Amino acid sequence: MKYAFRVTAAAIATAVLVPFLSAGAAAAPVSTGPDGGAAGAAWTATEDGPQRYPNVFIEWDVPITMDDGTVLKGNVYRPADTSGRPIDTPTPTVVNLTPYTKLVSNLADHAQSIPGLSDALLNLFRQIDFSGTALSGVTDLTKAFGGGELRNFTVDRQLIKSGYTQVVVDVRGTGFSQGEWDMLRGREQRDTLEVIDWAARQPWSDGRIGMNGISYSGINQVQAAAARPPALKAIFPVVPGSDLVNDVLAPGGGFGFNFIPLWLTAINTLKWVPDVQSIIEGQFDYQWLADRGASPLTFMDVFLNAYTSTRFQDADPRLTELLTDTSPSRREYLSDPSRIEVPTFVVGGWHDLFTYSESKIYNEIPLPPGHKQLLMGNTYHVNSGNEYGKPGLPPRLDVLQRAWFDKWLKGIDNGIDGFGPVTLREQGGGWITANGFGDTATGVDEATHRRMYLSSAPSGTSSGLYDGSLTVAPDPDDARLTVAPGLTTLCSNDAAQGSAGVLSIIVGCAEDSRIAESNALTFTSEPVTEATSVSGPIAVRLETVQDAEDGYWTVTVNDVAPDGRSTVLTSGQLMASLREIDEANSARSANGDYTDPRPFTSLDRRQPTVPGEVTTLDITLAATEAVLRPGHRLRVDVFAGNFPKGLPVLPMLIDTGLKPQHLQLDPSRPSFVNIPLRGNPGW
Repeated sequence: MKYAFRVTAAAIATAVLVPFLSAGAAAAPVSTGPDGGAAGAAWTATEDGPQRYPNVFIEWDVPITMDDGTVLKGNVYRPADTSGRPIDTPTPTVVNLTPYTKLVSNLADHAQSIPGLSDALLNLFRQIDFSGTALSGVTDLTKAFGGGELRNFTVDRQLIKSGYTQVVVDVRGTGFSQGEWDMLRGREQRDTLEVIDWAARQPWSDGRIGMNGISYSGINQVQAAAARPPALKAIFPVVPGSDLVNDVLAPGGGFGFNFIPLWLTAINTLKWVPDVQSIIEGQFDYQWLADRGASPLTFMDVFLNAYTSTRFQDADPRLTELLTDTSPSRREYLSDPSRIEVPTFVVGGWHDLFTYSESKIYNEIPLPPGHKQLLMGNTYHVNSGNEYGKPGLPPRLDVLQRAWFDKWLKGIDNGIDGFGPVTLREQGGGWITANGFGDTATGVDEATHRRMYLSSAPSGTSSGLYDGSLTVAPDPDDARLTVAPGLTTLCSNDAAQGSAGVLSIIVGCAEDSRIAESNALTFTSEPVTEATSVSGPIAVRLETVQDAEDGYWTVTVNDVAPDGRSTVLTSGQLMASLREIDEANSARSANGDYTDPRPFTSLDRRQPTVPGEVTTLDITLAATEAVLRPGHRLRVDVFAGNFPKGLPVLPMLIDTGLKPQHLQLDPSRPSFVNIPLRGNPGW
């Protein structure tokens, strides 16, 4: 009976709300709160209710020839009538370019499309809830599957049946497409633009193109939109990045040790899966095989070289190009969201691989709020959408995507442009909406940056390597505190983040830093006396002393509960030799301190440290939204390393000597965190 009631409720919502939206009403329903209110209910009813067309027609492995003769392969999903024949009416078209192969996308799509069973399975995923237990990390994954994430990753048959065409294309050198994988660089970016143009010119397309997809397929949406192809009218990127080196490849110079090899292995394995049907039919593509042979394990040799070459002058030139910000290939990894002119809905997470970029993408897009949207969950890379689709929570990702495309590709006045425009999951709190975030926040949404100083005075709250305090005034005493590289960060939020969230199932590590802190310098504030928000970008200044020519520093900002649990809100890392700040692309608060000290992360700007001398480091941490409840404390953790999330490439690792590193506390040169606060903490 419970399931039957839900079907009835959906049918009622469809019958009542959908006609209102499609009947040319004078005004769209008003979107209110994180769940969208009545408008949000209508969006859900539109996605879950009966659609205009009963079937989906799939055209497999359609060849798309690029201007250099390379043939990409795409699957085209079209609305179909009761007999399964594709409709003749041209439709808006949604393009997804993926390196994870359209074969995987197709298998996942079919798994979601088994009549009866798939709906029951998705509902089961939505109901599984081990929150508050040791298995809460598993719950985050199952909720993501039920929260619309799979439809964003694969195809959305409800969207297609409503009158859209979806095209899923293997990027060059992956899946069944010819060529050598270019990993989001210039040639692949040109391919994306050519695919958009090709799709717009097909007889089944009305010329209006949208883009969707997760992760890699979100990044290439941002790249494409910045290039302004005429046919592209809207994008819906889920967990995208725009500064790939500082996001995930080598943030602060610490190479992405646990994510990069797993990611490269996955793509290089999948790209070798052949088109079995073409073999059976005697039409095997031998150019595909030749291209795979020319680059059997693309970029894996670069990763291996990073840990086998002891000197940069002996390293693979592709590695040094990656770590030199003036090189053409490095420039190709940096998108420019300020050039985006089409409506853009960014979905991210506070512990995502690309957290650093996600709010920056939103802030840099020169569109009015509503035409651009930002939704940030308390999520990792693999579990976007794990907390959506229930009363008081944001609509599911597939629901939001459908509403977004209905508005901007079909012109339906459904109120989605009144959602948010910034919808945030407060860490330690609930969902909120805001007029802006960080640099764009105004009025009641705006936080004020202030210094909190690292002090050697014991706080009495931590059993870490050193228990210091976080104070409103500099410590009047000098102190030199020492921390050595270690392995306690194997059990840390950063390890979970660097694994794309897979390790987040180990809740005792991902959500509690006390094990990691056993080899960290900790600095903890007095408890707040009233709810206090941390909202926006954060920067930490450290006065450091190295015993070698380099050092590797990691900093986290944590929420410490009365029971001692220490939960990471955000983190950052920096190689001491890569400390030079790119002033043109950095930001400061009204007090003159950095809020986003963006390093060059460039070998040609390396400045080896002088052993024994004080070296100032400004470390950027990803922006965040959190609330400290009364009785909770703010903490800064300082580590000498970040394994396995980050590990310096071998030449820089050798320069550190893996020697202990020192934090010099000096009232004339204080170390501090520049923290954006809203409320009165009582400090």
